[in-house]
Amino acid sequence: MKTSVRAALAGALACGVLTTAIVISRHDGPPESPPGGPYVALGDSYTAGPEIPDQGGSPAGCDRSDRNYPALVARRLALPAADFRDVSCTGATVADLTSAQSTDRGTNPAQLAALSERTRLVTLGIGGNDIGFASLVKSCVKSGVLHLALSGLTDGKDATGDAPCRARYVSDGTDEVQRRTEAAGRRLAAALAEVGRRAPKARVYVVGYPAILPPRTTGCGAEMGLAAGDITYLHDKERQLNTMLREQAGRAGAGYVDTYKPSVGRDACADRRVRWVEPLVPRAPAASVHPNERGERGMADAVLKTLGV
Repeated sequence: MKTSVRAALAGALACGVLTTAIVISRHDGPPESPPGGPYVALGDSYTAGPEIPDQGGSPAGCDRSDRNYPALVARRLALPAADFRDVSCTGATVADLTSAQSTDRGTNPAQLAALSERTRLVTLGIGGNDIGFASLVKSCVKSGVLHLALSGLTDGKDATGDAPCRARYVSDGTDEVQRRTEAAGRRLAAALAEVGRRAPKARVYVVGYPAILPPRTTGCGAEMGLAAGDITYLHDKERQLNTMLREQAGRAGAGYVDTYKPSVGRDACADRRVRWVEPLVPRAPAASVHPNERGERGMADAVLKTLGV
């Protein structure tokens, strides 16, 4: 997202955002042999890993962790430091791939500037900020807290089908979030074409988002402050985003990394011992509604599996 996406439920509620990872490469048959470097990682906060130790890189406002999935992939591929560049940045949108991005602690250069004809592997995680997922979750949390307070509920178990937030975004058969997703797809198509132009010899992969919420309420209200129907609504919006990413990757001749399937049952509402994504109030080092270290490892495993490693 445009600002460091984290959420805390204290007074005013603020929320974290999605981040998608992308790698461009044509894969119609069995996986090719694992690529070497140089490897460039592009993306937003789901790629960067805000608040997962140890934080480093420049600018500091991008909140990159040395345990995020690009770093783990680079280590598994045994790439020397000179052959790995992580330019992902919390808050990034597709526009920040070609333009400098301001953060609260420095400016991140246009991410595609890191690409060259020498580049052999590219991963890109982007899209959640383009559809305003952070603002969407924040809005839904506020609606959910009010709804639960008015209905006298504590976890939404008796509110199945109630979706006050969905009602704000869907009107006369038009879903505003779906419209944003379609627009983001058009921007992403242009960006992927530019990646191919700048790094013509690279294998490129689009890495989708892991499961953030379950498909339906399972007593998740206490962790997320969402009305039952809005849990399903937000889950469905994430699936639409991942579908768009997969489709655009295919049209661009890129590979797609599915991080959703291996993360089912490990969303923000799952037991803290297995979940990949932290809830509103994190119980492990991670930004609110963002992957924890376990989640970044899971995403790295999905990328490596797709690479044939």
